[in-house]
Amino acid sequence: MHDIWNPWHGCNKISEGCRHCYMYFLDKKRDKHGGDIYRTQSFNYPLLKNRSGSYKIKSGELIRVCMTSDFFLPEADRWRMEAWDIIRQRPDVKFFLLTKRPQRVSDALPPDWDNGWDNVWLNVSCENQQMADERLPLLLTLPFKHKGFMAAPLIGALNVEKYLATEKIEQVIAGGENYDGSRPCNFEWVKSLSSQCKRNDVRFCFIETGTNFIKDGRSYHMPDKRIQTEMALKAGVNHEGKPIVFKLRDPLGFELDEANLYKPFYRESCGKCGSHWICNGCSDCGKCRS
Repeated sequence: MHDIWNPWHGCNKISEGCRHCYMYFLDKKRDKHGGDIYRTQSFNYPLLKNRSGSYKIKSGELIRVCMTSDFFLPEADRWRMEAWDIIRQRPDVKFFLLTKRPQRVSDALPPDWDNGWDNVWLNVSCENQQMADERLPLLLTLPFKHKGFMAAPLIGALNVEKYLATEKIEQVIAGGENYDGSRPCNFEWVKSLSSQCKRNDVRFCFIETGTNFIKDGRSYHMPDKRIQTEMALKAGVNHEGKPIVFKLRDPLGFELDEANLYKPFYRESCGKCGSHWICNGCSDCGKCRS
């Protein structure tokens, strides 16, 4: 996927949301172990250029970072400053960071961070109420221009109204669990979270039901992720919320005009997908047609 940058791979399980980690499951299928942590060959991905000398990642793209690890993993301390340097060189790109370790963030920021960089979005994982109450207060104190959280896998009801009321959280993403031992996701939890976001005009994205979904007291088994995302969108609980504005700049520090930023390409099927709002679109590389 062209919107993912994994500078390192592998992680250690630290909370209930990690119990059936998809990365561990997929690594096991390749006869690998998800706990093996290493720097990847795509470490410099945001700086790669095509034959014409232009960056492969275009100005304005949203790049999800460390989707097979954690950006603030202790074992990655030796690589992180180099990764920050890469992010520093691309102030024209939005970087979406997701962590289960907000307690480590303050000590892992670059020396020129100040009050945060305009193109970096910090998100924390909150799979249940315990983790929401541990991680969201920390998130709110951290010096980032953009903040959000991801309730995926959502394995319990969440009451996060007091955190949303601070107006510091721009987006909430929710989704069920997949692969080994996927625990049920109850639609009542999703509706409650959606209502809390609507009351505070925070963007809410229900991206997938998960393999085992409970709605109106009935259990549904949906291993097909395409169907999961379609059902999530059909649920009608997404909320656009207040506009999320990133001040992206060129390497000289000049703010970029919207007209010069990347325009996502979406296929007809994309309109049925629950992840539409948080997706960078298709790279339209043509490989699927060749």
